[in-house]
Amino acid sequence: MPTPQRLPFPYRPEAEIVAHRLSALGGALEWAAAAKVATPWVQAVRQNPPPFWAMESLLKEYPISSAEGLALMRLAEALLRVPDAETAIALTADQLGRADFEAAGDKTMARLSSTAIAMSKKFLPDSEAPTGLLAKLGARSVVAATLRAVQLLGRQFVLGQTMADAMSEASSAKRKTPGLRYSYDMLGEGARTDADALKYLGSYQRAIQSIATHADATGACELNDGISIKLSALHPRYEDGQRARVMAELVPRVWGLCEQAAKANINLTIDAEEVDRLELSLDVLEVLVAQVAQHFPRWTGFGVAMQTYQTRSLELVEHVAALARQYKVRLMCRLVKGAYWDAEIKRAQEMGLPAYPVFTHKHHTDVSYLACAKVLLDAPDAIYPQFATHNAATIAAILQMGAKSGAPFELQRLHGMGEGIYREVLKNPLIACRIYAPVGAHKDLLAYLVRRLLENGANSSFVHQLADESVGMQELLISPLRLEPESSLPLPLDLFGASRKNSAGLDLTVPTMRAPLLAAYQSVQVPLVPVFDANLIYGPLETSLSSYKTWSKTAVTERAAILRRAADELQNQLPKFCALLVKEAFKTWGDAVSEVREAIDFMRYYAGEAERIMAPLAMPGPTGESNELRLIARGPWVCISPWNFPLAIFMGQVAAALATGNTVMAKPAEQTPGVALEAVKLLHAAGVPEGALQLLHGPGDTVGAALVAAPGVAGVVFTGSTQVAKIINRALAAKDGAIVPLIAETGGINAMLVDSTALPEQVSDAVMQSAFRSAGQRCSALRLLCLHDTIADHVIEMIQGAATELACGDASSLATDVGPVIDAEAFDGIQKNLQRLNNESKHLLAPVLPAQAAINKEANLMPPQAFEVKAIADLKQEIFGPVLHIVRWTGDPQAVIEQINALGYGLTIGIQTRIDSRAQALARASHVGNVYINRNQIGAVVGVQPFGGEGLSGTGPKAGGPHYLYRFCTEQTITVNTTAAGGNAALLAG
Repeated sequence: MPTPQRLPFPYRPEAEIVAHRLSALGGALEWAAAAKVATPWVQAVRQNPPPFWAMESLLKEYPISSAEGLALMRLAEALLRVPDAETAIALTADQLGRADFEAAGDKTMARLSSTAIAMSKKFLPDSEAPTGLLAKLGARSVVAATLRAVQLLGRQFVLGQTMADAMSEASSAKRKTPGLRYSYDMLGEGARTDADALKYLGSYQRAIQSIATHADATGACELNDGISIKLSALHPRYEDGQRARVMAELVPRVWGLCEQAAKANINLTIDAEEVDRLELSLDVLEVLVAQVAQHFPRWTGFGVAMQTYQTRSLELVEHVAALARQYKVRLMCRLVKGAYWDAEIKRAQEMGLPAYPVFTHKHHTDVSYLACAKVLLDAPDAIYPQFATHNAATIAAILQMGAKSGAPFELQRLHGMGEGIYREVLKNPLIACRIYAPVGAHKDLLAYLVRRLLENGANSSFVHQLADESVGMQELLISPLRLEPESSLPLPLDLFGASRKNSAGLDLTVPTMRAPLLAAYQSVQVPLVPVFDANLIYGPLETSLSSYKTWSKTAVTERAAILRRAADELQNQLPKFCALLVKEAFKTWGDAVSEVREAIDFMRYYAGEAERIMAPLAMPGPTGESNELRLIARGPWVCISPWNFPLAIFMGQVAAALATGNTVMAKPAEQTPGVALEAVKLLHAAGVPEGALQLLHGPGDTVGAALVAAPGVAGVVFTGSTQVAKIINRALAAKDGAIVPLIAETGGINAMLVDSTALPEQVSDAVMQSAFRSAGQRCSALRLLCLHDTIADHVIEMIQGAATELACGDASSLATDVGPVIDAEAFDGIQKNLQRLNNESKHLLAPVLPAQAAINKEANLMPPQAFEVKAIADLKQEIFGPVLHIVRWTGDPQAVIEQINALGYGLTIGIQTRIDSRAQALARASHVGNVYINRNQIGAVVGVQPFGGEGLSGTGPKAGGPHYLYRFCTEQTITVNTTAAGGNAALLAG
């Protein structure tokens, strides 16, 4: 069972938390005195800046906010991992073509590098350069020069590519600055496979061995160098939903490193990671602290990093101090401001959380840092504080508080950053400093470090402002000890401003937020829904026609108000509907929450859209007449929804028709009528007349066919297979009377194109989500992965390992990643296709053994499947399940897009590349409805990513978009001859 929540609720009002932090800080700090101490440091750095490649100087020459700075950083992030020359040339041309280095600074290195890069642009493709061999040689030379520049940048931020190199560099630095200490870190991207995790484990083990050879085995542990480890690097599923695995598999790995470090008397620090892993990290930490207390009670080198931009940081620091006292050990605690701010903000917005788990004002994070520092300094019996910061004012404040407390502590900085400030600070020999030093191959580390660099180079950061001499001393060293009453960003629920309220979601890693879902699952029963007799279709049709006469005359504002009431009530009943989705549709909890939120968003969005588009529009014309264009409802609509989104798509179709004044006869999928029945009840309770919305459950070939064929039906909206959509289209075309519109959204052979600039870990994550989430049962799911041949082996290996780590099982378990497919018929259909693929293609995942296959068939569990196929054209049909096809490509990526287009489908495509111009060109060439660049390709958000395809993937218009409701309406123009009643009075008056 998951452990109880140890820290406060993470999504609380920011102002309340900061007020508490200011109160906790009390009178412990005199800011004016701290600023006075910091002033000469800043002046010295500005008068005598560090070498060109140091952060402060680099930002001065090439600010991150400039095209030049961004081009260099993006090249540093991607160029070293590109194995083929053609793509390297394209990447270099794309990035340098956006910049102008000729106006760079006046330092020798800046002049040389700027001149070389500026000249080199003349030899790059797509410029006015000569073509042929000379241009090609010139471009290759430019890439070589740019690679060298990136490698120099890598040397600035990576201490050494091997531990031997890093320790040699550290020894040299220690001779220049006695008393320096180091914490070595083989950081980078977290492990996606167990093989990667074991590789990282081996790197950590070897690093500890190397550090131990230079450590004092009997002296104070804090005087020795140490190592920093990342838990996500040691287990591919270090996440809350996999708590049991983490405790059983990750903890022993970390404890092995702790034993090794303890025996060598060196320090080992667990790095901080994302907010959703915090509670889990405390479980891991407590087990390890208990073992340290038992086996190495005199070892004082075990430590943890804590991020003060988190709103729970003070309680975290207090908890860790209490833990150390409980087990009678002393812990090393590294205090940092935080490194995932953008990601945390985006996650909270996407999930519709009540507030942000991090501070939105930079100075609020500074307040939090100082309040946490006070707690650490006040606990010398339990904590050895380590203050990691590059902010001169923060350093001065720490020194002031440290002097008052008398507690021992050290300062820390990142290798390659803060050199100028620390050069001045460390002129005091009594101040201890440790350098956090990344170690490893530049191509492995720069992608990660550049993201940190971009964050630290943001306009609000001290490092950036230090380099900008236009920022005055008073502004640079302004006191952070002040409270902003409002968040600097709209709260997640206010993301869409006045237009509509964002649906509220849940963070399943927070026990108090998931508890209502689990309780609802125990109590909710899926209702039985009677099957409608298709022979009685004329009764509902007459009811719908009759209700249309009054519902269509209801003011659009009233119809919109009813939908908003229904949305609010669905929000209130979110746990109940999530439980229904898990029970009837076998949704995982995360998918269930997302689906209920999507249904809420559809109702609110279409309510607002109906009010917008159905307002009469005055048209220009000659005097003496008025012309008005208006939209009016069509009549009764048939809404046929699928089982894979039995609430969201059902509610979206119905809400669109109702908002525009139409009446609805809704036929849900045969497998999921219970969810639809509860949705209809909710709409009726909100004020939709029963005659305006009727539920007709039954087989598609009887009830569905009867509805489509019925006379008087004004339109059909359908989501499902391409085959059924064609049947409906033919049936409508064969009917006498009016031409009936069809809105169809069908499936697709959705592709993802990956070139050699893409980050493999990002690709792996996107593939796991796009191909296997929801058991691959999404219209938008990834079916065809096109990998550039030079990186295919590595990416396939990563995908194989990551897919193996996915948990396939009962949808109601929080640990499940891949739940059952919808029914036995779906399972058998997928199994038949797998038999064909086994004969035709290379199976990339381990085959399921017969005994397990029997269990899977009983539960309709289909584990992730992947096959390598020879050509894109080999894919003839969509397999609606967790089945991925992989094909290699070389040459022109445009040719790959043409082959994808030739398949005839057109729903979604993913493009993974760091070449911006290529991404845009490929997007323009793709005949699809939704293009996703450098992310997964599922989970379109209502009003943000309107969803729908073309060709075999549907008719359009796009659901959840500004053009969707028009198809549910007809246009009517009313012209009035005003001269017949006396002319234009306004004109006469003029």
